[in-house]
Amino acid sequence: MNRVFLDHAATTPVHPKVLETMIPYFSQKFGNASSLHSFGQEAYQAVEKARESLARLLNADSREILFTGSGTEADNLALRGVAAKMKARGNHIITSAIEHHAIGHTTAYLEKLGFQLTYLPVNQYGQVDPENLRQTITENTILVSIMHANNEVGTIQPIAECSSIAHERGVLFHTDAVQTVGNIAVDVKSLGVDLLSLSAHKFYGPKGVGALYLRKGVPLEPLILGGSQERGIRAGTTNVAGIVGLGRAAEIALAELPQRVQHNHALREQLIDRLERNLSDFQLTGHRSERLPGSVSICVQYIEGESMLLYLDQEGFACSSGSACTSGSLEPSHVLLAMGIEPGLAQGSLRISLGHDNSVENVNDFCRALLVVVERLRAMSPFKKKGGF
Repeated sequence: MNRVFLDHAATTPVHPKVLETMIPYFSQKFGNASSLHSFGQEAYQAVEKARESLARLLNADSREILFTGSGTEADNLALRGVAAKMKARGNHIITSAIEHHAIGHTTAYLEKLGFQLTYLPVNQYGQVDPENLRQTITENTILVSIMHANNEVGTIQPIAECSSIAHERGVLFHTDAVQTVGNIAVDVKSLGVDLLSLSAHKFYGPKGVGALYLRKGVPLEPLILGGSQERGIRAGTTNVAGIVGLGRAAEIALAELPQRVQHNHALREQLIDRLERNLSDFQLTGHRSERLPGSVSICVQYIEGESMLLYLDQEGFACSSGSACTSGSLEPSHVLLAMGIEPGLAQGSLRISLGHDNSVENVNDFCRALLVVVERLRAMSPFKKKGGF
């Protein structure tokens, strides 16, 4: 069976050029980047080259890049680090109702420590209202954290406008850009953010390495204590091979970004068009145009998302029913519920996320398979409408 991967929002395959660049740093160039001898300095220079490559992708200064073990760690470092450093000034943090659990669980933890949290609502497309943010900021607000694009429905947020509002009141602004870096243009200066989280494996880099953009002058308390790595903010032996892979993935993304966006956007529109013409009783979720170029999120009535996934996998297609970090949960997506989608319909969610390795043929084959799967499941469903499929 020819298997087709349509779950690029969960992870991406390592680009062959990225793997080729990483391999020597596992065995030949194995030095510790903190060592002073030539082996260590060779590793150190490779890490700094990767730091510069990522900085160019983000339009940042290389000294503003901190490497982490994941996007989740970068999110934790941003929120908990700022909260700990700024608690003498205030204890109020603002975020949105549709954040990834790396943010949502961290804010819940901060609430237990006595911080006050405000969760901004979103409209039916999954977007926050910047004016709502303006009205929510108080004298005690120290940080706003709103994701750049949602990992489930793909909706892109008005980050530049929101960060400007935060800065008018002297409040720091963080964005979780795990889904956007390497997939659309991300310029930290244009966005106006103070902190930005990302993860290599979302744009054809390796798993187990992420980064935090930390604008010069932004106060941050370390979470991991130990050595002096990453300017003393993130201790631990440097993951040289992973960081080298992240840097190479950033270089490739910078060179290929226009083609990636165009390719994924064309496939996305083809997929949505096929679904609208052939599939009954479904709802496209997320903003129709302000969304990631390769993201299609739908809710199908009368059936359950996990069942669709299993049947589609048998047909050779890998996609998801939401975030990969919540797979196995029987609860409806908190993102879809926040957008006002009824729980029953939200249970029938399906996320298709396209990548540069997908083709027009993949989309056509997937649509045919999905129609068969939906018809089969609706025939078995006790919730199907009268008159059948």
